Amino acid sequence: MKQEVSAAVPSVPSPSPQGWRLAQVGLRRGATQVFDRLELQLDEPRIGLIGRNGAGKTSLLRMLAGLEPPQHGQVSWQGQAVHAPSRQVGLMFQNPDDQIIFPTVEEELALSWQSAHGTDRRAAKAGVRQFLQARGLADWAPRAVAALSQGQRQWVCWLAMLLAEPRVLLLDEPYASLDLPGQARLADDITACGRQVLVSTHVLGPVRDYPRVIWLHEGRVRGDGPGREVCAAYEAAVAAEVAHAR
Repeated sequence: MKQEVSAAVPSVPSPSPQGWRLAQVGLRRGATQVFDRLELQLDEPRIGLIGRNGAGKTSLLRMLAGLEPPQHGQVSWQGQAVHAPSRQVGLMFQNPDDQIIFPTVEEELALSWQSAHGTDRRAAKAGVRQFLQARGLADWAPRAVAALSQGQRQWVCWLAMLLAEPRVLLLDEPYASLDLPGQARLADDITACGRQVLVSTHVLGPVRDYPRVIWLHEGRVRGDGPGREVCAAYEAAVAAEVAHAR
Protein backbone atom coordinates (compact mmCIF):
# COMPACT_ATOMS: atom_id res chain seq x y z
CA MET A 1 0.00 0.00 0.00
CA LYS A 2 1.56 3.27 -1.08
CA GLN A 3 0.69 6.41 0.83
CA GLU A 4 1.81 9.87 -0.21
CA VAL A 5 2.14 12.97 1.94
CA SER A 6 1.74 16.45 0.55
CA ALA A 7 5.07 18.22 0.31
CA ALA A 8 5.67 21.26 2.48
CA VAL A 9 8.20 22.52 -0.08
CA PRO A 10 8.02 22.56 -3.89
CA SER A 11 8.74 19.20 -5.53
CA VAL A 12 11.18 21.01 -7.84
CA PRO A 13 13.03 23.45 -5.56
CA SER A 14 14.09 26.90 -6.61
CA PRO A 15 17.74 27.87 -6.11
CA SER A 16 18.65 29.38 -2.74
CA PRO A 17 22.08 30.46 -1.47
CA GLN A 18 20.96 29.97 2.15
CA GLY A 19 20.92 26.19 2.42
CA TRP A 20 21.32 22.95 0.54
CA ARG A 21 20.21 22.24 -3.01
CA LEU A 22 20.29 18.86 -4.70
CA ALA A 23 19.67 19.28 -8.41
CA GLN A 24 19.00 16.23 -10.62
CA VAL A 25 21.27 14.14 -8.41
CA GLY A 26 22.10 10.63 -9.54
CA LEU A 27 24.11 8.22 -7.39
CA ARG A 28 24.95 4.64 -8.28
CA ARG A 29 26.82 2.22 -6.04
CA GLY A 30 27.86 -0.86 -7.96
CA ALA A 31 24.74 -2.30 -9.56
CA THR A 32 22.44 -0.34 -7.25
CA GLN A 33 20.88 2.94 -8.34
CA VAL A 34 20.65 4.81 -5.03
CA PHE A 35 19.26 8.11 -6.38
CA ASP A 36 17.95 9.03 -9.81
CA ARG A 37 17.31 12.73 -10.57
CA LEU A 38 16.77 13.57 -6.89
CA GLU A 39 15.62 17.15 -6.28
CA LEU A 40 15.66 18.69 -2.81
CA GLN A 41 16.01 22.09 -1.16
CA LEU A 42 17.02 21.82 2.51
CA ASP A 43 16.80 25.12 4.38
CA GLU A 44 14.97 24.33 7.63
CA PRO A 45 16.98 24.34 10.89
CA ARG A 46 15.72 20.85 11.83
CA ILE A 47 15.08 18.17 9.23
CA GLY A 48 14.36 14.50 9.93
CA LEU A 49 15.08 11.69 7.49
CA ILE A 50 13.05 8.51 7.91
CA GLY A 51 12.45 5.33 5.95
CA ARG A 52 13.31 1.67 5.98
CA ASN A 53 16.85 0.28 5.73
CA GLY A 54 18.33 0.90 2.30
CA ALA A 55 16.07 3.87 1.57
CA GLY A 56 19.01 6.22 0.94
CA LYS A 57 19.18 8.13 4.24
CA THR A 58 22.85 7.48 4.94
CA SER A 59 23.76 8.02 1.28
CA LEU A 60 22.07 11.41 1.36
CA LEU A 61 24.03 12.46 4.44
CA ARG A 62 27.29 11.25 2.91
CA MET A 63 26.64 13.32 -0.22
CA LEU A 64 25.95 16.42 1.85
CA ALA A 65 29.15 15.81 3.81
CA GLY A 66 31.17 15.58 0.58
CA LEU A 67 32.16 11.98 1.22
CA GLU A 68 30.31 10.48 -1.74
CA PRO A 69 29.85 12.88 -4.67
CA PRO A 70 27.04 12.01 -7.09
CA GLN A 71 27.84 10.79 -10.58
CA HIS A 72 25.18 13.09 -12.03
CA GLY A 73 23.67 16.42 -10.98
CA GLN A 74 24.99 18.68 -8.25
CA VAL A 75 24.93 19.07 -4.49
CA SER A 76 25.46 22.67 -3.35
CA TRP A 77 25.50 24.50 -0.02
CA GLN A 78 25.01 28.25 0.19
CA GLY A 79 25.35 28.46 -3.57
CA GLN A 80 28.68 26.59 -3.73
CA ALA A 81 29.08 23.12 -5.21
CA VAL A 82 30.11 20.44 -2.71
CA HIS A 83 33.01 18.30 -3.96
CA ALA A 84 34.84 17.35 -0.76
CA PRO A 85 34.43 17.34 3.04
CA SER A 86 34.44 20.71 4.80
CA ARG A 87 34.99 21.69 8.42
CA GLN A 88 31.73 23.63 8.18
CA VAL A 89 29.76 20.38 7.85
CA GLY A 90 30.06 17.61 10.43
CA LEU A 91 28.86 14.03 9.98
CA MET A 92 28.26 11.76 12.96
CA PHE A 93 28.53 8.16 11.77
CA GLN A 94 25.99 5.52 12.66
CA ASN A 95 28.72 3.33 14.20
CA PRO A 96 30.85 5.31 16.69
CA ASP A 97 33.75 2.93 16.13
CA ASP A 98 34.01 4.31 12.58
CA GLN A 99 34.54 7.80 14.00
CA ILE A 100 36.56 7.52 17.21
CA ILE A 101 40.32 7.28 16.68
CA PHE A 102 41.92 8.04 20.08
CA PRO A 103 42.11 5.70 23.10
CA THR A 104 40.69 8.08 25.73
CA VAL A 105 37.71 10.42 25.83
CA GLU A 106 39.88 13.44 26.58
CA GLU A 107 42.17 12.80 23.61
CA GLU A 108 39.25 12.24 21.25
CA LEU A 109 37.51 15.44 22.26
CA ALA A 110 40.77 17.42 22.24
CA LEU A 111 41.05 16.80 18.51
CA SER A 112 37.67 18.45 17.94
CA TRP A 113 38.61 21.33 20.25
CA GLN A 114 41.77 21.95 18.25
CA SER A 115 39.81 21.84 15.00
CA ALA A 116 37.58 24.67 16.22
CA HIS A 117 40.04 26.78 18.20
CA GLY A 118 43.47 26.03 16.74
CA THR A 119 45.12 25.78 20.15
CA ASP A 120 47.96 23.49 21.20
CA ARG A 121 47.21 20.08 22.68
CA ARG A 122 47.68 21.14 26.28
CA ALA A 123 45.23 24.03 25.96
CA ALA A 124 42.81 21.74 24.10
CA LYS A 125 42.82 19.19 26.92
CA ALA A 126 42.19 21.96 29.45
CA GLY A 127 39.25 23.20 27.37
CA VAL A 128 37.85 19.68 27.10
CA ARG A 129 38.05 19.12 30.85
CA GLN A 130 36.20 22.39 31.45
CA PHE A 131 33.58 21.42 28.84
CA LEU A 132 33.02 18.00 30.42
CA GLN A 133 32.80 19.45 33.91
CA ALA A 134 30.12 21.91 32.79
CA ARG A 135 28.08 18.94 31.53
CA GLY A 136 28.55 16.89 34.69
CA LEU A 137 30.90 14.49 32.93
CA ALA A 138 34.24 15.43 34.48
CA ASP A 139 35.02 11.80 35.31
CA TRP A 140 34.79 10.86 31.62
CA ALA A 141 38.02 12.66 30.61
CA PRO A 142 40.54 9.89 31.45
CA ARG A 143 38.23 7.00 30.57
CA ALA A 144 39.30 4.51 27.92
CA VAL A 145 36.98 4.53 24.93
CA ALA A 146 37.22 0.73 24.71
CA ALA A 147 35.67 0.47 28.19
CA LEU A 148 32.60 2.53 27.24
CA SER A 149 29.29 1.06 26.19
CA GLN A 150 28.06 1.53 22.62
CA GLY A 151 25.70 4.27 23.80
CA GLN A 152 28.46 6.04 25.71
CA ARG A 153 30.75 5.94 22.66
CA GLN A 154 27.92 7.39 20.61
CA TRP A 155 27.63 10.17 23.18
CA VAL A 156 31.36 10.87 22.85
CA CYS A 157 30.85 11.31 19.10
CA TRP A 158 28.07 13.82 19.75
CA LEU A 159 30.25 15.78 22.19
CA ALA A 160 33.04 15.79 19.62
CA MET A 161 30.65 17.24 17.04
CA LEU A 162 29.64 20.04 19.40
CA LEU A 163 33.25 20.88 20.19
CA ALA A 164 34.25 20.96 16.51
CA GLU A 165 31.59 23.67 15.95
CA PRO A 166 30.54 22.92 12.35
CA ARG A 167 27.72 25.06 10.99
CA VAL A 168 25.73 22.00 9.88
CA LEU A 169 25.35 18.77 11.86
CA LEU A 170 24.49 15.57 9.96
CA LEU A 171 23.50 12.80 12.37
CA ASP A 172 23.17 9.21 11.17
CA GLU A 173 21.03 7.17 13.58
CA PRO A 174 22.19 9.14 16.65
CA TYR A 175 19.51 7.64 18.92
CA ALA A 176 20.12 3.99 18.00
CA SER A 177 22.24 2.98 21.01
CA LEU A 178 21.00 5.53 23.57
CA ASP A 179 18.74 4.69 26.48
CA LEU A 180 15.61 6.81 27.03
CA PRO A 181 17.34 9.42 29.25
CA GLY A 182 20.13 9.68 26.71
CA GLN A 183 17.64 10.14 23.87
CA ALA A 184 15.94 12.93 25.79
CA ARG A 185 19.26 14.67 26.52
CA LEU A 186 20.32 14.43 22.89
CA ALA A 187 16.98 15.81 21.69
CA ASP A 188 17.41 18.76 24.09
CA ASP A 189 20.97 19.34 22.89
CA ILE A 190 19.86 19.35 19.25
CA THR A 191 17.13 21.87 20.05
CA ALA A 192 19.57 24.15 21.85
CA CYS A 193 22.59 23.89 19.54
CA GLY A 194 21.66 26.79 17.25
CA ARG A 195 22.86 25.11 14.03
CA GLN A 196 21.18 23.34 11.16
CA VAL A 197 20.72 19.67 12.03
CA LEU A 198 19.66 16.81 9.75
CA VAL A 199 18.79 13.62 11.60
CA SER A 200 18.46 10.21 9.98
CA THR A 201 16.57 7.97 12.39
CA HIS A 202 14.33 4.95 12.94
CA VAL A 203 13.35 6.47 16.31
CA LEU A 204 10.47 8.71 15.28
CA GLY A 205 9.68 10.39 18.59
CA PRO A 206 12.43 13.03 18.53
CA VAL A 207 11.66 14.15 14.94
CA ARG A 208 7.88 14.04 15.17
CA ASP A 209 7.73 17.73 16.11
CA TYR A 210 10.26 18.84 13.49
CA PRO A 211 8.96 21.39 10.99
CA ARG A 212 10.07 19.09 8.20
CA VAL A 213 10.57 15.34 7.87
CA ILE A 214 11.47 13.61 4.61
CA TRP A 215 10.40 10.00 4.10
CA LEU A 216 12.72 8.24 1.67
CA HIS A 217 11.78 4.99 -0.03
CA GLU A 218 14.10 3.25 -2.48
CA GLY A 219 15.94 6.49 -3.15
CA ARG A 220 12.82 8.56 -3.81
CA VAL A 221 10.93 11.06 -1.70
CA ARG A 222 7.67 9.41 -0.69
CA GLY A 223 6.67 11.97 1.91
CA ASP A 224 7.86 15.50 2.70
CA GLY A 225 6.22 17.83 5.18
CA PRO A 226 5.56 18.51 8.89
CA GLY A 227 6.97 15.81 11.13
CA ARG A 228 3.70 14.67 12.66
CA GLU A 229 2.05 14.17 9.27
CA VAL A 230 4.95 12.38 7.61
CA CYS A 231 5.73 10.14 10.60
CA ALA A 232 2.07 9.16 10.89
CA ALA A 233 1.90 8.33 7.18
CA TYR A 234 5.07 6.25 7.39
CA GLU A 235 3.79 4.35 10.44
CA ALA A 236 0.46 3.70 8.71
CA ALA A 237 2.20 2.39 5.58
CA VAL A 238 4.43 0.07 7.61
CA ALA A 239 1.44 -1.21 9.64
CA ALA A 240 -0.49 -1.92 6.44
CA GLU A 241 2.50 -3.72 4.92
CA VAL A 242 2.99 -5.86 8.02
CA ALA A 243 -0.74 -6.69 8.19
CA HIS A 244 -0.76 -7.68 4.52
CA ALA A 245 2.23 -9.99 5.05
CA ARG A 246 0.60 -11.88 7.93
